[in-house]
Amino acid sequence: MNSPGQRARSAEAKRRRVAALLNAARDIAVEDGVKNVTLTAVTNRVGLHPSALRRYFSSTEELLLELAEQGWADWRDHLTEGFGTARDIQASAAADIIAASLGQLPIFCDLLTHVALSLEGCVRIERARQYKLAASAANDAMAGIIEQAVSRVDCNGARTILTAAMTSAAYLYQLSRPSPTLQQLYAEVPRWAHSALRFRAQLTELLTAVIRGVQAAH
Repeated sequence: MNSPGQRARSAEAKRRRVAALLNAARDIAVEDGVKNVTLTAVTNRVGLHPSALRRYFSSTEELLLELAEQGWADWRDHLTEGFGTARDIQASAAADIIAASLGQLPIFCDLLTHVALSLEGCVRIERARQYKLAASAANDAMAGIIEQAVSRVDCNGARTILTAAMTSAAYLYQLSRPSPTLQQLYAEVPRWAHSALRFRAQLTELLTAVIRGVQAAH
């Protein structure tokens, strides 16, 4: 096996190197948030010179977009497992399943904000296209699952529910990770923190309302 500083030459060695880089980026994201993931931080974590990383990812944005692409597949898998073979389930139960599937993916929820703000627009068009294809395929699969599992929800309604889930999760995740300044304010005025820190509960409440609205319009 190649040591961290050696150049990976075989296809398997390159695969392991990419996996190590992505795992390092995930660790930093968990510890300090996606905004603090940089090429320098990642290469320091794995003991690799920054110039060597560019053989695998041309920029921080490209590396993070790879994590976001994997996040879509993980979300699809969690949501698929959550719904299982359920049929005709109620709005609140469906909302809880969707919220739970996102609650298991904190890095993905964090990345969703950055994808929209910068990541997609800062990579090569070929990389952006690859991301869009993967995200769209996962979204299509999840829409089909929701359409089958939730009563009075068609394909368009399922897509609306997923859009609400994605955008709400991105926003609520950021609220649920307050800065030291906000933590101090919340300690002084607890009622301000009540909604901000209830990621899954608040996401479930919002999605329940969205699903019921979709059903009423069906």
